[in-house]
Amino acid sequence: MAVKIRLARMGRKKKPFYRVVVAESEAPRDGRFIEKVGTYDPNTEPATVELDQEKAIKWLKVGAQPTDTVRGLLNKAGIIEAFKKEAKA
Repeated sequence: MAVKIRLARMGRKKKPFYRVVVAESEAPRDGRFIEKVGTYDPNTEPATVELDQEKAIKWLKVGAQPTDTVRGLLNKAGIIEAFKKEAKA
C-alpha cells in the first residue's frame, strides 16, 4: 500500500484546524493514520505551521508521498531542502 503525508481536518464548523499525518492512501481523510507529524492552523494571521522535522524526513526517506498542500507546507518549513541534503550525503 502507498503511504501519504496529508492533512486531517479537525476543529468545528467554519473553524478548521488540520493535523499533518502519515496515512495509508486508501484510508479516509479523517480516519486512521499511522503517525502525527505536525499541525496547521490557517485561522491565525499568519497561518501557524508546526512540524516535527525528524519525523517528516523519516517518512520521506521510506517513500511517503506528500500531497500538494503538504508539500507546500514542508517547503516553507525547509524540510524538503533538508531531506534533499540528507539524501545526497
